[in-house]
Amino acid sequence: MPSAQLQTELDERAAQGLLRQRRTLETPQTPHIIVDGKPYLAFSSNDYLGLANHPQLIAALQQGAQQWGVGAGAAHLVNGHFTPHHQLEQRLAAFVGKPAALLFSTGYMANLGVVQALAGKGDTVYADKLNHASLNDAMLLSRATVQRYRHGDLAQLDALLAKQQSGSKLVITDAVFSMDGDLAPLPGLLALCERHDAWLLVDDAHGFGVLGQYGRGTLSHFGLGSPRLILMGTLGKAAGVSGAFVAAEQVVIDSLVNHAHSYVYTTASPPALAVALLESMTLIEQGDALRAHLQRLIVKLRTGLNDLPWQLMPSDTAIQPLLVGDNKQALTLSAGLRERGIWVAAIRPPTVPQGTARLRITLSAAHTEGDVQRLIEALHALAGKSEIRAATDRTPRPAGEGERG
Repeated sequence: MPSAQLQTELDERAAQGLLRQRRTLETPQTPHIIVDGKPYLAFSSNDYLGLANHPQLIAALQQGAQQWGVGAGAAHLVNGHFTPHHQLEQRLAAFVGKPAALLFSTGYMANLGVVQALAGKGDTVYADKLNHASLNDAMLLSRATVQRYRHGDLAQLDALLAKQQSGSKLVITDAVFSMDGDLAPLPGLLALCERHDAWLLVDDAHGFGVLGQYGRGTLSHFGLGSPRLILMGTLGKAAGVSGAFVAAEQVVIDSLVNHAHSYVYTTASPPALAVALLESMTLIEQGDALRAHLQRLIVKLRTGLNDLPWQLMPSDTAIQPLLVGDNKQALTLSAGLRERGIWVAAIRPPTVPQGTARLRITLSAAHTEGDVQRLIEALHALAGKSEIRAATDRTPRPAGEGERG
């Protein structure tokens, strides 16, 4: 029976400490959650500004549903494109400093749509080896030639770009790498794209709302602007709601409207979400105090964990990965935190390279300094347990080694 083979594969994953399972939250997304009837202090969400349960967004969503209903009912190109969608696209484009923007239902769909629309047979896509799975899937579906360069290695990318003699060139990269928390060398990447006549698609899922002036994102953080830049930002992380957008030159957006399958052939997101996101944009733009508090928490965490037997990976962002190494050891450490009422997810291959299992600690402006101190104390307590300490491997992963699934 085919199901027997499936079960065998699942059993093998379980034996390797790789089996994924879901847990159900019984509360809104906040630092303090209830899972399976038990309360936890959570450090695993991407709600970086603490907006997912913000009363102003809840009120805006209620008002939006009252005025516009609960479903779009059609694709954007049929009759599912509502006034709030249009207003949000204009607001997003102006906010990130681009001529135009286009809404997508998810960041995954946005990446699929852009790469598939701008690259095909005869073209070449160049990708950082630690890019998000959505970018990896997008480049494979595009049917373009794929060239992957070592993580952040500008010299290797330069050499690869120089070899291409025909077809268009598209460089794709995360801005903030979601499992490592480090920043892509965007100024260098843009310089290469200018030199080699290439597009640069930047997935700013984890920078939008957090980095840059007024939370405009990683391009603002680096002070970058160019017609070659295509920005993808998600709206379910720092923005606290759902969806994604692509901002670029008008000709790029017009091309996506006509050729991006994940935009053309799907029902539009509910217009009420766009109403909530318009309110979220105001909170992001006025959120300097939230971002400053988040930065203080990052410094506190890194200072408090600098003498653990596990190594924090280099990151100045809200994503603070604690490198453990062994899959089962990472699970044991995560379970030890749960026993102390703290929720931190263990991340294992294929999401991260073999031998680099980790705890992915994510901070939110909704956390307090007391919350962070509690996590610091719990990890120090677990570091003293012999069964955990004995399996610890402090060898750091060389930059660019391995690939992300």
